[in-house]
Amino acid sequence: MNDNQLLRYSRQIMLPLCDIEGQQKLLAARVLIVGAGGLGSPASIYLAASGVGNITIYDDDEVDLSNLQRQIAHHTADIGMDKVISTRQTLNRLNPDINVRAVKQRLAGEQLELEVLKADVVLDCSDNFSTRFAINKACVKHQTALVSGAAIRFEGQVSVFTPGKNNSPCYNCLYNSDGEEQQNCATNGVIAPITGIVGSIQALETMKLIMAIGETLTGRLLLIDGLTMEFNSMTLKKNPLCPTCGI
Repeated sequence: MNDNQLLRYSRQIMLPLCDIEGQQKLLAARVLIVGAGGLGSPASIYLAASGVGNITIYDDDEVDLSNLQRQIAHHTADIGMDKVISTRQTLNRLNPDINVRAVKQRLAGEQLELEVLKADVVLDCSDNFSTRFAINKACVKHQTALVSGAAIRFEGQVSVFTPGKNNSPCYNCLYNSDGEEQQNCATNGVIAPITGIVGSIQALETMKLIMAIGETLTGRLLLIDGLTMEFNSMTLKKNPLCPTCGI
């Protein structure tokens, strides 16, 4: 690290659990973020600010006026711009030392497999079940850590899946892939800060995975109720009959 980096990340480096070694791990890390919306915005901003050196963002959408209430990586002047390009510009302005790769594409198929294989951690910031199950399947196959988040109305949830480690369940252990399509913000609404809370927790869990510190949400589902400001944690067990990760 150079002198500027030592100063930029000094408040993290002074934490004994992080130190210079942890910061170097962050700078060398490769993170894949699927979705540049309500969750991907705060998650990517905090990861970029914290010095995660290589961030790849996939999203096939463009910035709309209705996005600006919660998707904080985008600005009014960005309306009509590709979300991944808007996000990349925001992250580069925040931290020009990191490498941000933006791809306007719905990540699927062989490309999904390739990106998951290259990543140290994957953040699922998407908003539909089909994408979530596809990401989970690829992460299980390549034993890549997955940080999954969701937010709707005043509610949020976060979990971490670490295939092949700590007897971790997978996303399919939690949700049945034959179930109904997930509700989304477009049809049910969402209060803006709940997406920031969930996305920020995703960023924190990602950093803990990279630096191998603390206890992550592996094997747990964190439930957030914004109206009562209650946080509850449910234990998740690996399903031996899971079609994705079961033996």
